[in-house]
Amino acid sequence: MLYPPYSHDKLTNPQDTPYVTDNEFRHSTSRSFTEVRDPATNNLVTRVPQMTTAELEGSIASARVAFPVWRGMSVIARQQIMFRYVGLIKENQDRIAAIITLEQGKTLADARGDVLRGLQVAEAACAGPEYMKGEVLEVAKDMETRTYREPLGVVAAICPFNFPAMVPLWCIPIATITGNTLVLKPSERVPGAAMILAELAEKAGFPPGVINMVHGTHDTVNFLLDAPEIKAISFVGSNKAGEYIFERGSANGKRVQANLGAKNHAVIMPDADKDQALASIVSAAFGAAGQRCMALSVVLFIGETRDWLPELAERARALRVDAGFEDGVDLGPVVTPESKTRIENLISTAEGAGATIVLDGRGYKPAKYPNGNWVGPTIISGVQPDMQCYKEEIFGPVLVCLNVDSLDAGIDLINKNDYGNGTAVFTSSGAVAERFRKNIEAGQVGVNVPIPVPLPMFSFTGNKKSVAGGGASTFYGKPGVNFYTQLKTVTSKWASRDMSLEKVELSMPAQL
Repeated sequence: MLYPPYSHDKLTNPQDTPYVTDNEFRHSTSRSFTEVRDPATNNLVTRVPQMTTAELEGSIASARVAFPVWRGMSVIARQQIMFRYVGLIKENQDRIAAIITLEQGKTLADARGDVLRGLQVAEAACAGPEYMKGEVLEVAKDMETRTYREPLGVVAAICPFNFPAMVPLWCIPIATITGNTLVLKPSERVPGAAMILAELAEKAGFPPGVINMVHGTHDTVNFLLDAPEIKAISFVGSNKAGEYIFERGSANGKRVQANLGAKNHAVIMPDADKDQALASIVSAAFGAAGQRCMALSVVLFIGETRDWLPELAERARALRVDAGFEDGVDLGPVVTPESKTRIENLISTAEGAGATIVLDGRGYKPAKYPNGNWVGPTIISGVQPDMQCYKEEIFGPVLVCLNVDSLDAGIDLINKNDYGNGTAVFTSSGAVAERFRKNIEAGQVGVNVPIPVPLPMFSFTGNKKSVAGGGASTFYGKPGVNFYTQLKTVTSKWASRDMSLEKVELSMPAQL
């Protein structure tokens, strides 16, 4: 256990976070560290090293050496290890959730959900033998073509702060069940969950070098992007970082999938179930303190539903904002003081542009935790599409509200937005839902479902500027397997009689 006890009490002797190479937890010799602080108190939890070049080279070398052995194991053998890994994650769910709450600030209930959604991907990865099946077709007399799925080699993952367990578990199970070895860099803000996942991987039986954990900031990212041994990069995070990673990784000949920012809209139709719609929007807008790329950060009131705004504000006002380990808490702090400042500045720009702050979360402080990074639920009405608070991803507990006259006007407004992660419509009409579904330009659509992230039998399907370079954003499911594997076709001819008695033909066959 890396950081006992799991509470908001000040740690008496915080330990530096190690890295993992060859299934060994090692302490870096670096003198450069990033401090990780409890967002509820800003007490020091741990320090994360900017690993040295030699240490990074060692981790990649470990993955390279492990690859032929891991690839050579049958998919059934890898499946057995994945079964054990799933079991160990289940046994340690609360432990992983607790370190997420301590480092990231989520409520303990939300942190458990973080682990669960990642665990579901690991469970689905146990179907590896099914995913890795090839195809065969007899294409001519005595001739057949077969397809094989083969691993790429050493792959890397660069993970964000907002889902410390889920996003690593988007990558670890799919990358490894398909026969790749992995170098994973957790966010330097929230390393603990990934370190526990590495510990459990060793206990599950993953051989040394199959899963390696490295640390650092820009220098580590650049090292992974430039390392010729790494064949593919998975990234989740901001647009600025993701577009850079996509361009540099692609220029180095790597496959890159990068899931980026969002501005997700909810459309409320007059025929919607009012209680269900408002409850869903409050949950999706303010859960996780709004720090998720699928948060509903914009609501479009159609017609008379604009009169529902006061009740929406009352529901949001009733939410309890407090430290994540406290009982009955609805949302915790944002991750850093810098995030708090950026969010509050964006709220101020809306006020300056003429919008109305219906519910203002600036300046909120729980009595027990005055030093945390607190922003309470905030609702802004009278917003126009040219305002900064609408155009930028706020990534905080802030909901911006616009009034629209019709469904078609709402669809048009959403489609003009640069982002395309997700959207939702609240209605009791099947015809309205189908019109919305057909015409909306977003990768993930919810009908009376506020956060329509698909389960692992499908895959994450953001589009437009929510995906770097128009590339893949297919972390799990069959599309994820496609990303982490190379398709090979083999065409074979097996004569049904002795070919030595026939004349050898040198020309291309005219008929098959």
